[in-house]
Amino acid sequence: MKKTIALVTGGLSGESVISYKSAATIEKHLDREKYEVYVVDINPEGWFYTDRSGQKTPVAKDDFSIVENGQKIRFDAVLIGMHGTPGEDGKLQGYFDMLGIPYTGCDAASSAITFNKRYAVAVAKMAGIGVANSLHLFAHTPVPAAAILEQLKLPVFVKPNNGGSSIGMSKVEDAAHLEDAIAKAFKEDSQVLVEEMISGREFTVGVYKANGAIHVLPLTEVKAHDGQSFFDFEAKYEGKSTEVTPAVVEEAIAEKVRAAARKVYEVFNCSGVIRIDFIYKEAEGRPYMLEVNTIPGQSAASIVPQQVAAAGGSLTDFYTLLVEACFEA
Repeated sequence: MKKTIALVTGGLSGESVISYKSAATIEKHLDREKYEVYVVDINPEGWFYTDRSGQKTPVAKDDFSIVENGQKIRFDAVLIGMHGTPGEDGKLQGYFDMLGIPYTGCDAASSAITFNKRYAVAVAKMAGIGVANSLHLFAHTPVPAAAILEQLKLPVFVKPNNGGSSIGMSKVEDAAHLEDAIAKAFKEDSQVLVEEMISGREFTVGVYKANGAIHVLPLTEVKAHDGQSFFDFEAKYEGKSTEVTPAVVEEAIAEKVRAAARKVYEVFNCSGVIRIDFIYKEAEGRPYMLEVNTIPGQSAASIVPQQVAAAGGSLTDFYTLLVEACFEA
């Protein structure tokens, strides 16, 4: 008998545009011989399911059900394909926990911690994982740029503390531009992270758990194009970077990155597939964790689908694995 799956997408942040692209890929590759799939869109106007005729049906939030053709449909599991709040920060996960509905990916606590970049850095540092020096700013307590530069060395990255897709992120090499970069980040979030730049090669890698074991997908090396100084939103989604998958890298370096990725997955008690960004600092022979993405992009331009293909797998099999794993949690 087929399982009934809700593919949840959309979101309440600027990342919703990426959520819809990811959901389109996921929906295309889900195994319809195993699953009845219903796409649920959560957006500022409400929670809706739209059937094939274009009829929009609201979702009943008391039990997360829908009605189609007069029949109430309840879901065996939820596949979360939503970036940003409330799908990546633990809020939806807590809701589904309360209802007792299994879902793909990390639990509420792991999602909330990793979504907050500063808290993720703090946890990683305590576990002995390499991270950059940084400062955590709050909108209610302004900190002058001069005071920041007394503690951090230029260049620095300034980014919204909560969120992904590098929206609102800036690289600052001149002290005169720091205030503007902070203001830009505060437009996206009430908390901002200012982080010293680590020079080195940038790698990003998908990690997932199957049959009780942690698996690391082939590494991707990210190289920004000329004039593109870092992996921001345009580099990620508008073709202004080159992603080499699998990365052309010495095995000794690759194994250090893989080992760090496994440790991050374990330390944050992750589930499902995540993607971790690293800078490999060659002067120290050590990878530094940049951030953890608990719901990595699945669009045609995204890295995890590239890595699944490089590993010789199919997205249909991969998504089946992720869905089935949530029943084992």
